[in-house]
Amino acid sequence: MKLLALEAVQNARYYQSRYRQIEEFGGTLFVLNGLGEPDYWPADRYRIAGSRHIDDIIATARAWHATEQFHGVLTFSESGVLTVAAVAEALGLPGVGLDAARISRNKLLMREAQERGGAPVPRFRLAPDLTAALAAADEFGYPVILKPTLGAASNFVFKIDDPTELRTRFPQALDGMAGMSWFRMEAEGVDLGPYGLLVESFLDGRELQIEALAWDDEVYLGSIVDRITIEGNTFDDDAHRAPTTLDADQLAAVHEVVTTAAHAQGLRRSVMHAEVRFHQGKPHLLEIAVRPGGGGLDYFARLSTGYCPIRATMAVAAGTKPDVQHYHPTGVHLAGTCLIGGPGQIERITVPAAVAESDRVFFLKITAQPGDVIRRPPDGNNILGFLCTSGATFDEAIRTAYEFAAQIDVQLAAPAPRLTA
Repeated sequence: MKLLALEAVQNARYYQSRYRQIEEFGGTLFVLNGLGEPDYWPADRYRIAGSRHIDDIIATARAWHATEQFHGVLTFSESGVLTVAAVAEALGLPGVGLDAARISRNKLLMREAQERGGAPVPRFRLAPDLTAALAAADEFGYPVILKPTLGAASNFVFKIDDPTELRTRFPQALDGMAGMSWFRMEAEGVDLGPYGLLVESFLDGRELQIEALAWDDEVYLGSIVDRITIEGNTFDDDAHRAPTTLDADQLAAVHEVVTTAAHAQGLRRSVMHAEVRFHQGKPHLLEIAVRPGGGGLDYFARLSTGYCPIRATMAVAAGTKPDVQHYHPTGVHLAGTCLIGGPGQIERITVPAAVAESDRVFFLKITAQPGDVIRRPPDGNNILGFLCTSGATFDEAIRTAYEFAAQIDVQLAAPAPRLTA
C-alpha cells in the first residue's frame, strides 16, 4: 500500500514517529511537505513543493502520483486536514471531501452543522469584537469559553469567569491566534471558513477523548479515555485514564451523540477524534476532528481496546474498511500525562534511564528540543512531551506517571519572548 502523507508546513519532526508506525504496519509511506526541511524522510520518498500554496502542493502531488500511483493520502495534523481533502479530490483518491473537511476544521462551521443535525452542543456565537463577546457572555451566563475558530491543542482557549476577565482575555486571544503555529501551518489558497473568536456556554461535567470511525451509516467508538485533569481556566488536557468509567447507559448515550454529530458534519468514511463533555448528566459535543488524536492516544487505544487508529487511518486513506468493533475494553489499566513546565527557551531535557527503559512506560515522547521556545497561557500552550504508564490498577498507573514525570529534568536558557502576530 503506497500512501502519501501531507503537511502544508512541516511541524518540526512531530509526526515522524507516526510515519514510522505506518511502515511498521506494512505501508510504504511517501511524504510531501509544502514547506519543510531537507532530509526529513528517505530521499526517494520525500519531496518539498517549495510553497505552502495549495495549487503548488496539488501540482507536486499530481506529478508524483503519475509515477507512483498512490493508494491514498493522509495527515495526522489538524492543520493538514483541508490540504489532504484538496489533494485527494484533485487526484481522485478517497477523502472526506472539502466541505466536510472545512466543517470539521473550523469550530464555528462545526458547531453550526452539529446544531442543524440535532447534536447536543453548547450555546455559541462568533464574537467579532469585545462588545459582542461581552453581550454573548451576558446572555449565556458565566463562566463561558473563549476559543479561536481555527485553533488546535487548546491554544488561546480560556474559561472566563466574569466580564473583567473577558476584557483581559479577549485581546490576548485575538492577538495570539494570528501568530499561532497551527494557523500558520495551514495551506494558502484554501477557504478555511470564518476566522475569529467564539464564545460558548460552559459544559460543567466530565470529559472524554474518543478514537472513532465513521463507515457508511455506522459509527464505531474504538477507544474511550477519561480526561481527569483538574479543571482550571486554561486547558492543558494533561492527564487521562483507561478504561473509561462510563456505565452502559452513558456509553450508549455517548455513541448516539457522536454518531449524530459525525453525520451532521458530513462524515461517512473517516477516522475521527471526538471530544465529549457531560453537562447536567448528558453528553455534549466539544468537537470531532477528522484525524486520530494526538499524544499517546493511539497507544491508549491499542492497549485498552485493541483498536489501532494508525491502521485505521491507513485503511480509510486507501478506501477500505478498517478492522474495528464497537467499544470493547481489554481491562488493562493505563494512565497518561502531558509533560508541562514553565515558559522559556529549552536548554536541555534529560530523561533518566530508569524512566525511559521502564516496562511500566508504554509511551514516552519528548516533543520539545533544545532551542525551542515554550509558551504557556496566556501566550500559548506548548508542552514538553507525553508520558504514559500502565499498572495493576489505575491508581498505580497514575502514581507511576507522576513519579516518573518528576524525575525528568528540564533546564531553561531564557524566558520566552512575547508572542506577536
